[in-house]
Amino acid sequence: MATIVNTPGDQSDGSAGWAVAVIILLVVIAGIAFWYMRGRAAPAQSPGATVQVNLPTGGDTNNGGGGAEGGGAAPAPTQ
Repeated sequence: MATIVNTPGDQSDGSAGWAVAVIILLVVIAGIAFWYMRGRAAPAQSPGATVQVNLPTGGDTNNGGGGAEGGGAAPAPTQ
């Protein structure tokens, strides 16, 4: 009886390489999307910025309000 030694060749088909390539491609696309959205975001206000809000003046029509026309001057603040 003869001994037969069978040494198979390389059986890999390269699918692991494709999986790594797809994962790297997805990471790159996600990074570009994050960078693009970050660039289009509204700029943050600087620490010294002021926000001006204009409020309407005047009281109600029954003279019961505390506005400029409605009930006299505002009381002085207590100290």
